[in-house]
Amino acid sequence: MIDRRALPALAGAAVAAAAGIVAAANGAPVAGAIAAAGSVAAAAGLLVVGQHPSGAAPAEGSPPAATHPTVEAQGPRTESVTVPGAPVETPSPDPGDADLDDELLAAMPHRIGPTGSEALVDPETGMFSEDYFGVAIEARVAAARRHLRPVAVVLLEVVRNAREQAPTPCRPSEVAEGISTTLREADTACRMDDGSFALVLEDTPENGAIWTVERIRRLLVEADPGRTLWAGVACYPAHAFDSDSLLLQARRALRAAHEWQQDRIEVAIPD
Repeated sequence: MIDRRALPALAGAAVAAAAGIVAAANGAPVAGAIAAAGSVAAAAGLLVVGQHPSGAAPAEGSPPAATHPTVEAQGPRTESVTVPGAPVETPSPDPGDADLDDELLAAMPHRIGPTGSEALVDPETGMFSEDYFGVAIEARVAAARRHLRPVAVVLLEVVRNAREQAPTPCRPSEVAEGISTTLREADTACRMDDGSFALVLEDTPENGAIWTVERIRRLLVEADPGRTLWAGVACYPAHAFDSDSLLLQARRALRAAHEWQQDRIEVAIPD
């Protein structure tokens, strides 16, 4: 773009160039050529000065504008670069988990009684109590039905002197530690009022539940060979379709395991 203020100078340069050409034609070729060349150079300089990003010539004494290479616009990159110290994006939680938490919270006031949050924790082991288990199993089975996933319920007891016909319960805190070491964060472990332990294994079929209990058994027996573990396993939807029936099946399986004087994991038989 040419600055309008440079137009008179351009016109004068054009006239000087024409005069130089005429002088060259009339016998002064050197002087005419010099005048014409100077006028053309002046005109070119004015053209360059007139082109300025702001539409006006730069002020006197200002440094020349820096020139930058032209860079074509590029589309979004597919690679991700981690910058040290930058926040790391975390995946959004599963909507099913949020629904499950809402169900648990909604059901709590109707199940735990007037004692409040103290009824949710077993004071001897720090695990969840039977009140919490009653709510958790209902919510887990409902979520499993909604998402078409299996869920397993395990009832287990750990005793000593099972072969001497006089079994005595093991220290609950030691059993709780072995269970907590083995289970995943998504699983739920509770201590029942009768001293047994109840587990809800998320997204776990029958064979996965058996293997989980076997890992608990090995961990406890290695620490104390005199221990004996009895467990009853029931799974949704293989053995029952609601929480009450599932718990009933697990209790039947645990009673069947009691008939053995050694470690035993019994699986429920569907009706």
